[in-house]
Amino acid sequence: MVPRYARPQMEAIWSPAERYRIWFEIEALAAEAMAGIGAIPAEAARAIRAKGGPRAAAIGAAEVARIDEIERETRHDVIAFLTFMAEGIGEPARFMHQGMTSSDVLDTCLAVQMTRAADLLIADVDALLAALKARAFEHRMTPTIGRSHGIHAEPTTFGLKLAGHHAEFQRGRARLVAARAEVATCAISGPVGTFASVDPRVEEFVAGRLGLAVEPVSTQVIPRDRHAAFFCALAVVASGIERLATEVRHLQRSEVREAEEFFHPGQKGSSAMPHKRNPVLSENLTGLARLVRGYALPALENVALWHERDISHSSVERVIAPDATIALDFALARLTGMIEKLTIYPERMAANVESLGGVVHSQKVLLALTQAGMSREDAYSAVQRAAMATWTALGAPDAKSFRENLLADGAVAALLAPAALDEAMDPRRDFVHVDTVFRRVFGAG
Repeated sequence: MVPRYARPQMEAIWSPAERYRIWFEIEALAAEAMAGIGAIPAEAARAIRAKGGPRAAAIGAAEVARIDEIERETRHDVIAFLTFMAEGIGEPARFMHQGMTSSDVLDTCLAVQMTRAADLLIADVDALLAALKARAFEHRMTPTIGRSHGIHAEPTTFGLKLAGHHAEFQRGRARLVAARAEVATCAISGPVGTFASVDPRVEEFVAGRLGLAVEPVSTQVIPRDRHAAFFCALAVVASGIERLATEVRHLQRSEVREAEEFFHPGQKGSSAMPHKRNPVLSENLTGLARLVRGYALPALENVALWHERDISHSSVERVIAPDATIALDFALARLTGMIEKLTIYPERMAANVESLGGVVHSQKVLLALTQAGMSREDAYSAVQRAAMATWTALGAPDAKSFRENLLADGAVAALLAPAALDEAMDPRRDFVHVDTVFRRVFGAG
């Protein structure tokens, strides 16, 4: 991922130095487990830990360059790493990697990295949920127009809009938790996964120390359906980000202007037009969401490997694992900041609710007429006539409101007195169950 969209804590998980440190921890734990069952000398395991631990901890740019140098000759990354470690450990290094295969290290390391990444992403979602909850309660009863097909439908509240996004990210959080559990498995099972050359107790020991479960059947690799589920969970969360970002982009349009991203002092919106205030954050989030979703498909295609293992998945995961988690981490943090500072215009929201002359109350009038005795078909026709008359005359000097057009209709006036019509069109009726929805989303209290 390009540095522009990378945050240090997530980026560090995927750095070469951190990957090598995890590789060493897997190898050292495996050696300790083997020593515990008498498979290798105990003093060898102690030497691996004592000499290799500081060497692994000190891995930096120069050490990574040395490992890369060895790999250019060996054409094998794990062998290059083991050779590098042996340079510092000495003779006891011959007991490292006993009975193991490269995937034991690679896949277990990837599990560690993905679980750490998931922990950061879950924390990111928690911060976003807190921001959405605070703004939802702030605007719990702020009237705004609900839209379907982009057209005014019925009034809602801005708090309810945000509550819906909060509920979606609650579900997204649950999916991330499940995805973390899905990939948190360890494989130390040897070539083709039969444990022919490494005792299953080694796997159990390493898994326990790393906070992972043992993979029931690992062939030579951990099955990639687990990874596919992980990246699909990330893709769904990214889609939730885009849905909220799209809402902000629409609300910031000049002719709507109900909410907009915070415009910082000194910020410039256009190189040509000094007046511009563009929704750059939400547009950026839309693009990042596309990236994260795009990584789900190659993860799904990685599931079908040849026999016990091939490496067609390897090149894919070297790209998508860091890029998807880094991009989503950045996007969640950016979205949280955007919501915290989002500028809301309640007066503009109220004006937009009334901008169509009251036609947004058409369903309540329809219901009032049917309850007063008119057939639904006749009531629909009468209300639609009044609504269309109001709609087509908007802005004209002699334009009548929806209420006026309704009362001018004899069939309507015969059943609904002005007071009854006003009661049916009372905006407060739209919000009587807001608290019920809030309790469902946020709980009692």
